Amino acid sequence: MSFAKLVVDRVNTAVPGAIEEVQEFRGEQTLFIAKNKLKAVCQLLRDDEKLQFNFLSDVCADDLLPEFPRFAVNYHLHSIPNKYPLRLRVLVEDPDEGPETVASVWAIATWLEMEVWDLMGIRFKNNGSLRRLFLPEDWQGHPLRKDYPLGYEEVQFSFNWEAIGARKPHPKE
Repeated sequence: MSFAKLVVDRVNTAVPGAIEEVQEFRGEQTLFIAKNKLKAVCQLLRDDEKLQFNFLSDVCADDLLPEFPRFAVNYHLHSIPNKYPLRLRVLVEDPDEGPETVASVWAIATWLEMEVWDLMGIRFKNNGSLRRLFLPEDWQGHPLRKDYPLGYEEVQFSFNWEAIGARKPHPKE
């Protein structure tokens, strides 16, 4: 039995109905997990003596706009003893009702979830440490969302030097 099949079988046996879909792409296995069963699946993956997913390397999110549900939270796990990577993916409809924190399973999740909240605005239930990590506390919005307004400045080159220079604010003498 392959390790990928072992993972799916163990999760299906221990947490029935948790896996909504299984995808494999270029050797990476992704399990789509029901939001309300995420923590139980993570606990199982870490504590199962044959699986041993003892390393949470990253938590990140995708903005799927205009699709619905709009957001997907990804958990990148690694079983160091088995040398096997795994991604868990949880679909989130409302960013204020995101998945439960997995900080009690992997302590680093507190910080990784804080980063997702800061940049994407997805709240994690029972994570009492959600605060701005990269942006100032008074920052409005979450800059990695697709609907966040772009605020860029045109690059100044030799052909448009005068036009941009005329629009730039300069100190008064």
